[in-house]
Amino acid sequence: MTAVPTRRDILRGTALGAGTALLTPILSQLAAHAAGETAAIRKRFVFIVQSNGLHPQHVLPTSVERPVREKGIPKNTSLIEHDLQTLALPDPIAGLEPFKDRMSILLGLSGRIAEGGTGGHSTNHGCLGCYPGSKGPLTPTIDVALGTASPGVMRHVGLGILNRLEQTMNYQISAAGPGKVVPIQCSPELAYRGLFGSVLEGATRQAFDRRTNLLDFMTDDVRRSRNALAGEERAKLDQYLEAFEDLRDRQDDIDRLEGALRTQRPQLEEKFAKPTETNRLEAQFAIGTAALIAGLTNVVTITSGGGGQNYISFPELGVPIDGHEYGHGKGINGLTAAECFVAVRKYHVGLIAEMARKLQAVREGDGTMLDHTVIVYLSDSGDSHHPGLYDWPVIVLGNLGGKLKTAGRLLQWPGYGAKDHRTIANFYLSLLAAAGERRETFGVADPGLKDLDQKGPLSELLT
Repeated sequence: MTAVPTRRDILRGTALGAGTALLTPILSQLAAHAAGETAAIRKRFVFIVQSNGLHPQHVLPTSVERPVREKGIPKNTSLIEHDLQTLALPDPIAGLEPFKDRMSILLGLSGRIAEGGTGGHSTNHGCLGCYPGSKGPLTPTIDVALGTASPGVMRHVGLGILNRLEQTMNYQISAAGPGKVVPIQCSPELAYRGLFGSVLEGATRQAFDRRTNLLDFMTDDVRRSRNALAGEERAKLDQYLEAFEDLRDRQDDIDRLEGALRTQRPQLEEKFAKPTETNRLEAQFAIGTAALIAGLTNVVTITSGGGGQNYISFPELGVPIDGHEYGHGKGINGLTAAECFVAVRKYHVGLIAEMARKLQAVREGDGTMLDHTVIVYLSDSGDSHHPGLYDWPVIVLGNLGGKLKTAGRLLQWPGYGAKDHRTIANFYLSLLAAAGERRETFGVADPGLKDLDQKGPLSELLT
């Protein structure tokens, strides 16, 4: 007796050209690759958000003198630029030395608007959204906005770790709009199953199939109900139908990616079995990198703590106290508080470097995936444990296929209030412009800079 083919069997035999609208970005990528058209290759964005501040002294080469500061405000009145390729990176970020020719260090950008009464430990959604962090989500954060500008099967993948294993979601970093939080998945095992469940064996694969079949039934039921209605009620039901169809289509899109998913699926069983802080964070970096390479998304956010007072201790690094303690000067195991900061920073930079190496190893068009990706490293509390946010250091690795001028540059913008001072919002506008979405504003303007032009991207970064 001939076996009846399942819906999945039929889908696997269907030509890609018959794919749904959600598959269009991936089909465009494949066509661009085949034609060698690197300009059409999707741009990818990665945000690494670490709690507890990114200290300017951690990113500034020792041979470069910091501008004079007054009450935490850099007092330079003009843009300062150094050739990073002629300088040795400082010890905390020395792990990025192999990528110095394609990275920039940005200093002097402010983000005062983001503090907004949070108590100085985190700017919450204000970090990626540029609005008062105590107000909750007001507008889309930059990671979600870029997911819309450079869409994939999944608009955005958020991964991270928190200081307690039972906390599986962080709702304080990413947002899709007013009152709409976008959760960061803080359980690597759940993230792994959610992203790669279609190619896992046993119960996880079965759960994926059950979810797919359930969405089939739900969509059919909505269609039948819709046909019995008219007018306003039918229009309302159409919104539900669209939502169910989008979910069902995403299941199909993921199933079509089975080959890439199976190839890129990281082997993380040992890290799941021993969920230490380092194992969890390393697993999330591996999962995020694999999601990019497999084509599941073009935007990944990875958080290490972040939001509120979510600080992480790293016993495996010799730092068994959390960031709040060494943020207030406490040392441990023969390390000073400053040395604790450096040990944790070096670890995170090593993970970023490993992600960059993996992307660089994947050929794409006439280059590699890293050539069409930008990795942004910053902290949700700006420049220190209790930040003033007059200076929000950022490391940018990658140039998005030549859209950004980030080849070995150290840039220090004029200090807060100076004529040509710029903000973190201007940097985010630069990323949007590089993704093809030109805007004049992002988030909420800083009332302390009302006499300055806060609009538009950073001309110094765009090609």
